[in-house]
Amino acid sequence: MDKRKCLLLGEYTHPRFHPLQGVDQQLGEILHELLTVQCSENKKLLLGEHLAGYDLCIAYNELWNETVSPQQTAGLLSYVSGGGGLIVLHTGISLASRYELAQLIGARFTGHPPYAPLKFTVSEHDITEGVQDFELDEEPYRYEFDPFTEKTVLLEYEADGEKWPAAWCHSYGLGRVVFLMPGHHEPTFRHPEMRKLILRAATWAARIPAEPVL
Repeated sequence: MDKRKCLLLGEYTHPRFHPLQGVDQQLGEILHELLTVQCSENKKLLLGEHLAGYDLCIAYNELWNETVSPQQTAGLLSYVSGGGGLIVLHTGISLASRYELAQLIGARFTGHPPYAPLKFTVSEHDITEGVQDFELDEEPYRYEFDPFTEKTVLLEYEADGEKWPAAWCHSYGLGRVVFLMPGHHEPTFRHPEMRKLILRAATWAARIPAEPVL
C-alpha cells in the first residue's frame, strides 16, 4: 500500500520571522515512517482540488500581512470538514486572520510577550500519550478563543504567574484539527518531546491506526 501523504505549507522566499527552511527537514524526519511530506509555499495548494489528495495538511504559513483568498479558505474548510487532518504549527495561526479559519483553528492570535524559556505541562489525551512535561525557549503566544469550538487543551505553559494554553485539538465536521504553539525556529523541532508530540498529533489528525504493541 502506498504511504499516506502530507502537505506542509510555509514560506521559503520572503519569510518575515519563520522560514520553512530547516523546519521542513525536521518535519520530514519526524514523519518519514508515517507520511510522505511534500513541502511548498504555494498557497494555491489550499484549493479543494489540490488538498483532496492528502491525508494531512500542516500549516506553517506566515500570513501576518495578508490573507488567503475566499477560494483557498473554502478549500481548506471543505477539506477538513470532509474528513481531512489539519495541524496548525506556531505561525500557521496567521491563517486565522480570516474569521472562517479562526473558527476552524479554534482561536485568533492576539500577540505575545518576548521570547523566553517556557515550561510546558502536558494534559492527558491520545495525542500526548508518552509525552513528558518539557521546557523550551519559545514565543509565548496569546489568543482570543472561538467560543463555538469544543477544544481539548493538550499543553499549557507558565508565564507571569498564570497558565496559558499552548496546544489543543478538536473535531471539525468529519475532520480533525490540532494546534501546536511551539515552533518558532528549527531547534524546537529537535526537542525529543516535541518530536513525539508532532508524530502523535499527525497520527491522530490523519486517523492513522496506531501500530500494535508487541
